[in-house]
Amino acid sequence: MLGAPINISSSPSCCSSSENRKAIMLSPVCLDKPRSFQFLFSGSKSGCSKTLDTKQLSSAKLRVSGGSKFRVFCDSKTQELQIRRCSPLLEKASLPSNGAPLSDEWKAVPDIWRSSAEKYGDRVALVDPYHDPPSTLTYNQLEQEILDFAEGLRVIGVKPEEKYALFADNSCRWLVADQGIMATGAINVVRGSRSAVEELLHIYNHSESVGLVIDNPEFFNRLAGKFCSNARMRFIVLLWGEKSRLANNETLGVPVFSYKEIVKLGRENRAALINSLDARKGYRYEVIGSDDIATLVYTSGTTGNPKGVMLSHKNLLHQIENLGVLGPAKPGDRFLSMLPTWHTYERACEYFIFTRGIEQVYTTVRTLKDDLRNYKPDYMISVPLVYETLYSGIQKQISSSPNAIKLIVFSFIRISLAYTELKRIYEGLCLTRNLEEPSHIVSMFDYLWSKTIATILWPLHVLATKFVYKKIRSAIGIQKTAKSGGGSLPTHIEKFYEAIGLEVQNGYGLTETSPCIAGRRPYYNVLGSVGHPIPLTEFKVVDSETGEILPPGSKGIIKVRGPPVMKGYYKNPLATRQALDEDGWLNTGDIGWIAPHHSVGRSRRCGGVIVFEGRAKDTIVLSSGENVEPLEIEEAALRSALIQQIVVIGQDQRRLGAIIVPNKDEVLLAAKEASIVDADAVDLSKEKITSMLYEELRKWTSECSFQIGPILVVDEPFTIESGLLTPTMKIRRDRVVAQYKEEIANLYK
Repeated sequence: MLGAPINISSSPSCCSSSENRKAIMLSPVCLDKPRSFQFLFSGSKSGCSKTLDTKQLSSAKLRVSGGSKFRVFCDSKTQELQIRRCSPLLEKASLPSNGAPLSDEWKAVPDIWRSSAEKYGDRVALVDPYHDPPSTLTYNQLEQEILDFAEGLRVIGVKPEEKYALFADNSCRWLVADQGIMATGAINVVRGSRSAVEELLHIYNHSESVGLVIDNPEFFNRLAGKFCSNARMRFIVLLWGEKSRLANNETLGVPVFSYKEIVKLGRENRAALINSLDARKGYRYEVIGSDDIATLVYTSGTTGNPKGVMLSHKNLLHQIENLGVLGPAKPGDRFLSMLPTWHTYERACEYFIFTRGIEQVYTTVRTLKDDLRNYKPDYMISVPLVYETLYSGIQKQISSSPNAIKLIVFSFIRISLAYTELKRIYEGLCLTRNLEEPSHIVSMFDYLWSKTIATILWPLHVLATKFVYKKIRSAIGIQKTAKSGGGSLPTHIEKFYEAIGLEVQNGYGLTETSPCIAGRRPYYNVLGSVGHPIPLTEFKVVDSETGEILPPGSKGIIKVRGPPVMKGYYKNPLATRQALDEDGWLNTGDIGWIAPHHSVGRSRRCGGVIVFEGRAKDTIVLSSGENVEPLEIEEAALRSALIQQIVVIGQDQRRLGAIIVPNKDEVLLAAKEASIVDADAVDLSKEKITSMLYEELRKWTSECSFQIGPILVVDEPFTIESGLLTPTMKIRRDRVVAQYKEEIANLYK
């Protein structure tokens, strides 16, 4: 090593000169810290001398003028080491070990791909049949694709902790982009194509995103008019489609890359880094921390502007490591993906299944029924609306069968409903809010009575399973378990699926909790509940006014604490303080209760399950001061085949009302069967529709605590495109009420 400084001095008589200069290069070697400098030293009339410290230099470029009079010009420039933040296990091979072995523990979400590639290598991980080209990727291929995409992003300038918008729908390339962005230490901001342009622009700008990864040219062209004039984009990446299909003049000055270009750049740069020690020395390596933010997910929100939920790698890893308690999953099982993949429920479940060697198939709402039959998935995760639609289709098909078959099938279903109800009693899976346990004698009688009757009904249930339910389940296509979340599944639909032998497990969570915080287990599938808390998660129910902790069985506001709870809302400290207290308890804004523990009786295995009863902000307060939870009434009303959608209203009114979207085909069919109209009628007056809906409401909501008064019948269904449904198909109550404000006012006059 060169330990002494280099001294370069001119004679005392040196002075300014314009003569041609000669260049001299000094290149010291074996330096402590390799950096690059360029020095030009200048003499003065009185004398000049400059000292270079080789501990700070890797090269010194000296230009010395010819003759006795000369200048030595020094121009110093430091080349900063680039920060390269990595997912520690995923990029373990490229990280310097410094003599210490690197841990195999997951520290960041992308670490799961190294583990899965080692375990499941050539097993199929993904099937994406509806994009061009259709794609099938093994676990090995998926890991390499993620590594290449992440490296390609680094090449085009993606930096750790910066935000990049990922606006796209379900596809294998969405997953690669999601994990590629995370693997660089950057933060992705996710949303789908069905959101309004104004909402996407708000999300992009509020999140301070600096780049856009987008599904296809058609989607970008829809955004271009507003985005290119109101958003700062460093680059655009197209996941699908050709760059030539982008709207002319909309991307001037913004580099555009295709998915394949990013992957190619990454593959080439990875190869260069592997083959060149000098290239690797140009980086300062850091690892992603578990507490680092992984993603910003803006709440779909049934009211108000969406808020940016900050989820860390630790939040998501808790889901990946603990969702296994909700049901067994083994390599080779098949999972059908149809929920928006950016939604935290679908997203966390997908991450989890990829750690179990499961094959995931992407589907769409349009192709769902065909794909259920063709792929016959073992598992599917969806929202209640999908299971309600499947149920309605089955009921309709049975109702259209010949009378003899219809009578037999419905009789079998009634027998099986009775059998499963009795089975729940003797198995101790009946929900109750009652704190008082039954006596041992009553419990024994209950057990013997239910077991005896169930035993009598069992042969008929088996017969129905063999000749009827097997065909129904085959038509549905789900082989093992259907998971439901994002809302409450109506009880009558749950009971139907239980009767035909299809296990439907409900779960509970919020975007703010990553999302799953409770779920029904296969061995504790308590109907009417959302199951027990998942590991390391705490629940309590408090009084909405006093904040006092309520005992089991008492209804109040659900609060939760634990590893899945978000870091907070991005750039919204006020909302964060309102949601999270100083002890880490998150106010879910949901109303519910915790089932009491019984040691005997029909509820002995229900203790500790969580029961969700609706959103606190959905509560309707009548002018009498009575509080009404609309969810119970809406679920009861939706049992009618004539009602497609319903929103219960009545805030500050004397009685409840409802806005109803009728199922016109079913209404017309029912009208013909009741001889309300002629058999060849093709339409029905609104007065007759309203009258029939009144009858349906009286029939199906008669057991509810409150009854519906006036109703408003509307023709147009609530849709995502109209802004009246969230992307996860929940009704935006405030927008529905606002849209029909005048009609509601007239309704109550």
